[in-house]
Amino acid sequence: MLETDRVRDLTSWDSDWAGLRVVVAGIGTSGFSAADTLIELGAAVVVVDAGATAGNEAKADTLRIVGAREVLLGAEHAEALPLVDGEQAELVVTSPGWRPTQPLLAEAAAAGIPVWGDVELAWRVRIREGRPTAEWLTITGTNGKTTTVGLTEAMLLAGGKRAVAAGNVGTPILDVIRDPQGYDVLAVELSSFQLHWAHSISPLASVCLNIAEDHVDWHGSYEAYLAAKASVYERTRVACVYNVEQRETEAMVEEADVVEGCRAVGFTTGMPSISMMGVVEDLLVDRAFIEQRKDSAAELASVSELGEVVPRHLVANALAAAALVRAAGLPASAVRDGIRAYRPGEHRIQVVANEDGVLWINDSKATNPHAASASLASFQSVVWIAGGLSKGVSYDDLVIRHAGRLRAVVLVGQDPAPLQGALARHAPDVPVSLHPSLHTGHGHDGGGSSDPVTGDALMQWVVSEAAGMARDGDTVLLAPAAASMDQFSSYAHRGAAFMAAVRARGDQGTTAKES
Repeated sequence: MLETDRVRDLTSWDSDWAGLRVVVAGIGTSGFSAADTLIELGAAVVVVDAGATAGNEAKADTLRIVGAREVLLGAEHAEALPLVDGEQAELVVTSPGWRPTQPLLAEAAAAGIPVWGDVELAWRVRIREGRPTAEWLTITGTNGKTTTVGLTEAMLLAGGKRAVAAGNVGTPILDVIRDPQGYDVLAVELSSFQLHWAHSISPLASVCLNIAEDHVDWHGSYEAYLAAKASVYERTRVACVYNVEQRETEAMVEEADVVEGCRAVGFTTGMPSISMMGVVEDLLVDRAFIEQRKDSAAELASVSELGEVVPRHLVANALAAAALVRAAGLPASAVRDGIRAYRPGEHRIQVVANEDGVLWINDSKATNPHAASASLASFQSVVWIAGGLSKGVSYDDLVIRHAGRLRAVVLVGQDPAPLQGALARHAPDVPVSLHPSLHTGHGHDGGGSSDPVTGDALMQWVVSEAAGMARDGDTVLLAPAAASMDQFSSYAHRGAAFMAAVRARGDQGTTAKES
């Protein structure tokens, strides 16, 4: 990336943005926000998106009204870098989902034109005369990002800070930056895509919660994905927070180029050593941000305050969030009060029902093997509902690790073969049920169908099948280890369909008992 002197000097809202020729790639939530911000700054903006949908047309009309030079919709426009006011662009700002190999972005890179993401742009314009400049706490990881960001936000608010969760969750970060009142601290969730397009962020504290194979299709290799995640630690000023139980995250910290004086702070669900957060006798404790850390620890909260079902990875997320806010100078009481105030989002280890000795759990957010593994590890005997879009990952390690806790498996997904094959190899004695319309010829009954059942109707069958397999003391766990878009509109739709089917079944049981 070869920045001109002008682009390099764009380090605040009050820098010289006027007339800067910018192409914005994508008109989704982050792309629209980036274009709107750049237009407000006075830049000359052309917006490109391959989708000529009604929703995109409406957004395009809005951007034209506020001053976009052009908005180009349609696949043909995404194949080459457009001119801006008849000249080559000086900067491209891309939506995070656009791959580096996408033709428009590849052309920009080949021409030496810098490519930023919306998070990089937000960092560049965060300083604005007359408004407070928020500190950033940056959070990434293969799993647990949204929970940790939510806990961090709750702790910051409990500590009296004006704070908000932003980035890959909640409000678009550029909308947060433009808030007239400003903020004290931002809890910024960063995906690997956003990190790939960020080059100069220097957070107060940062964390990579964990790392496992994911999004290899986007990054091109696991090594590239790993490098993107590791970049969260670059230029950190006060504390790099890492997972003691995953050596890869500690290695990221060791190799990061940080600001002089920055500390490494670990978190563990076991007994903490010096400069760590951890657990002692069901208490979350701090041995990092107290003066007497060599021989004592500060109590933060009890594990039970995290909820009805407290899996190990939720404890880890809470400790990571605690480390971040403690690095920002908050007292131990803010951690406790934040945990008490926190309300987890749906579809994350969510208790749906506990009837007739069977616990029903919705973890539709477990969209990869690493997340599903954390869910499975939380329960002893499981009827597992799994499958969907695999994103090219392997399921062998997941099945090997948890075969002993599987009572039965109900498979979803239009291509169940990857998970079905792993179960056949490593858990051959575990009953596996597959909807007849999704039969793939791996020894299950059913003749296949050209019109497979999807969505709510499929989930009703799945829940009925799981109920027939479950026994007293079992957990029926929706932790798909895969994306959802082959049979549902989103992981949220998948989880909502599961909850509705479980509750409908419970209502039917109540009616039957009453009659």
